[in-house]
Amino acid sequence: MRQILIALLWLLGAGIALAQEGPTPEEAAALTGVPGPVTLRRIDDGVPGWEVRAGGDLVGHIGSTWEIAGSVGYSGRPLDVLVAVSPKGVILGARLIRHDEPVLTLGISDADIAAYVSGFAGLDLAAPKPPQAPDVISRATVSTGVIRDGILRSARTLAVGRGVIAGGAIDRLSFAPAGWEQLLASGAISETRIGMTEAATALAGAKVPVTPGPGDFLHLWAGVIDPPAIGQNLLGQQEFTRALGALGPGEAALLVMSAGLQSHRGIDWKRSGRFDRLTVVQGETRWQPGADGYRLIKRLALKDAPAMKEISLFALPAAIDPTQPFTLEVRASRPTATGDEVALIARLPVALPAAFILQAPTPEPLWRSIWQAKRVQAGVVLLMLLVLTVILFAQEWITRRPKLWRAGRIGFLGASFLVLGMGLNGQLSVVQVVAFIHSLLTGFRWETFLIEPVIFILWSFAALGMLFWGRGVYCGWLCPFGALQELTNTLAQRLGLQQIAVPQALHERLWVIKYTLFVAILALSFYSMHDALLLAEAEPFKTAISLRFLRAWPFLLFVAAILGAGLFIERFYCRYLCPLGAGLAIPAKLKIFDWLKRRPQCGRECRMCETKCTVGAIDTIGRINPNECVLCLRCQVIMNDGTQCPVLKRRARASEGATP
Repeated sequence: MRQILIALLWLLGAGIALAQEGPTPEEAAALTGVPGPVTLRRIDDGVPGWEVRAGGDLVGHIGSTWEIAGSVGYSGRPLDVLVAVSPKGVILGARLIRHDEPVLTLGISDADIAAYVSGFAGLDLAAPKPPQAPDVISRATVSTGVIRDGILRSARTLAVGRGVIAGGAIDRLSFAPAGWEQLLASGAISETRIGMTEAATALAGAKVPVTPGPGDFLHLWAGVIDPPAIGQNLLGQQEFTRALGALGPGEAALLVMSAGLQSHRGIDWKRSGRFDRLTVVQGETRWQPGADGYRLIKRLALKDAPAMKEISLFALPAAIDPTQPFTLEVRASRPTATGDEVALIARLPVALPAAFILQAPTPEPLWRSIWQAKRVQAGVVLLMLLVLTVILFAQEWITRRPKLWRAGRIGFLGASFLVLGMGLNGQLSVVQVVAFIHSLLTGFRWETFLIEPVIFILWSFAALGMLFWGRGVYCGWLCPFGALQELTNTLAQRLGLQQIAVPQALHERLWVIKYTLFVAILALSFYSMHDALLLAEAEPFKTAISLRFLRAWPFLLFVAAILGAGLFIERFYCRYLCPLGAGLAIPAKLKIFDWLKRRPQCGRECRMCETKCTVGAIDTIGRINPNECVLCLRCQVIMNDGTQCPVLKRRARASEGATP
């Protein structure tokens, strides 16, 4: 806990330092392309940044992606780029100031990054169409994708904030703490109330009359909460992130809150799927929320907010423009003694204040364009995952056919290495586990992880697979380096290389290495991400898969040593050294199904599965250790094979003896 607090304080300090130091006059001159001396003036109102002047003339504006867009890299730490915008809305230059990205530290040269960042110069933010930014760098997709997204978002926000370009979209970046009264005063939250006496008059003639009095019949509040300055203050960071993450393209979030006798929701929606008491009216458009776009909010994060009876979050469709005023209608009706009904309609005008609207055209999120460009690669991965799912669900049928199992396993491992690994660079890493943990502590952002479709799909499947099958669903089938180890060992056995049987006592003690390595990498990351990334080089994945063996000879020698050991001890690295496998084994303890069958005789009368297990995951009494099992299904093949399993052999002999 102490290390976590130190890390959070370091992040806060890093953000303050970045904001206070800023560019030097020499850096500002280089960014804006001005040959002579320049002067800087810090601006903190609205969008933070610096105004650059030369000889008294305004030559540009400079902003920080960390300050403006809150750019956080794959490492979970600030990724800061200074970007300069001209008075005409053209990006003049950009410079990477701070990062702790693994691939930028160890895999991509400074010249590559400098060339990539400088490629944004000349982009016209005022153009009718979003500017065509440089493509992300292969093998550094996530890190350079975050850089690109941060530069474009920050430059556009800076240009709009300085009045350089006009706008028209919701400001989804800016955030400032605000209380309930501040949000009401700014118009971010609209309010109306209907007293009991007013309701009693409007609903006169009802079979059950409303009693007049001093209380509230309906106290209603509503507002569009997409801007973080509204939604994050109202709901808190986590609930706000979940709420906006559930929105579809073109949708916005409408928060409706109420107190008093009348409910704005009612109960009929549970049966009909439609909130017939609520109507959003904008021009000729009338829209009623449905249950599919509804989210229950239990409480607000603001302590000074009034007591609420009901809080509802609805997804406004694209047909409703959240930047334009609309009216929220709440209908209250009561039956009369004659079978008719009387109704009261409360109307609440809702308008998003201009302070939360950017008039510049908002480009498509970076991750969406990347997914569109890589839809074929994503499709290939999904096809492989579908095949693997069929294999695992049909494991009993497959393992009764040893030749089919063997051919299917070798074929799938070959595809994992050649297609997932060498073709699509789909190798997961302990660095991603560390980055995920840091992102949870510093502000989780889906877009950071969505930038690489192949990795995101694999992690999603691995996370779900751990609940069903344990860590083996990835380690045993989808890990390209694991597949390479098993394939090379299979070849070695066919060539007659003698395998080394590691004694069980030593085997279990060697497990400590990988768990210690995982904990060391994670703990070190809170002190120094750079040092943690250096320690993560214990993984050979980057050298063998990500960089395809194109690396300095010490790294190649390390990989060769691991693969060489694996020729004599199958999956040597997986067994004893892999920090990723150790990291996956910990949450895999939540596995809720037990797919691997065992017999009472296993470990007592027969120990064949134990001796044949490729990773030594079966102990001397026949139990399978899910932390070590790679789900190869070899033990299931043996159990179902009448020519191998002693229990089946004995049953067959008994059956033959009983036959007259």
